[in-house]
Amino acid sequence: MTPRLLQTFLAVARCRTATRAASELNLVQSSVSDQIQILEEALGASLFLRSKQGFRLTAAGEALVPYAQEILALTDDAVAAVKNASISVDRSIVIGALETVAAEVLPALLADLRKNQPQLRMRIEVAGSDYLLQRLLDGSNDIAFCFRKGALDVRLTHREFAQEPLVMIGPPAVGSISAPALTPEALRDEPFITTEPGCIYRHLFDQAWRWAGLAPPTPFVEVGSIGAILRLVAAGSGYALIPRLVVREALERGSVAAIPWPGPALVATLDMVWRRRRVQSPGLTFLLAGTGRVRPSLKRDGDHPRREEPRPS
Repeated sequence: MTPRLLQTFLAVARCRTATRAASELNLVQSSVSDQIQILEEALGASLFLRSKQGFRLTAAGEALVPYAQEILALTDDAVAAVKNASISVDRSIVIGALETVAAEVLPALLADLRKNQPQLRMRIEVAGSDYLLQRLLDGSNDIAFCFRKGALDVRLTHREFAQEPLVMIGPPAVGSISAPALTPEALRDEPFITTEPGCIYRHLFDQAWRWAGLAPPTPFVEVGSIGAILRLVAAGSGYALIPRLVVREALERGSVAAIPWPGPALVATLDMVWRRRRVQSPGLTFLLAGTGRVRPSLKRDGDHPRREEPRPS
């Protein structure tokens, strides 16, 4: 019952098909099927029920999942402990971040870390939140910078890095609209431009309406690009409700205008998330120590965030 077999088992349990698991593990499908068969023979039990709809865990498979996760976690800890004890310590780190966070937040942070830890080598992977969290779980990345979105997997932990106000934006011509002229109810009938379902920015958009006591409106346009959203808003196609760091430069240029949000003031919490381990890599240890000293607030003068979504530890 090797770590490789357990990693394949967990991938199949998560993906529910050998094809998707093979793609995730960069293996051929036959290799995944062979590994599952070897594991079942070693344990003397069927771990999955196979059907045209895919793989479903048996009772034996369900029982194995937490042990497989713990064994792989211990394996990672052992590797990290050996690396830390070696003469040549690896001081590299892989950081995952949303595109806007990588562009707007990380440059100053990493420049500061470079001054204090010149031996630290860093690589940044830019992707969506769900993908980045999965990369932490499979050990590909060391840390991720993500906006808070509900409860984390129990294998992950987090630290608040900064808070960012949410702002509503429209084309420059609406910049003179006053707060008393707006109500959440009236705004629901206006055209809104959002990202696609599943994106963290869409989650924040929907949450803002729920905090105002209303069901989220159906967007006029859904688009997977923040840059496209800004251009659509600037052209007068509709409004958007997104974190301020995303639109800071556009607001300063005057290509879009901030509009008072008539509901409760809103804030998005930017977290650092990493895998729980008994022994962390030197690179992650350096970064966490450095960010303990550098705790920026992304708020601007005049911003008064009040509502944020809790995340259990």
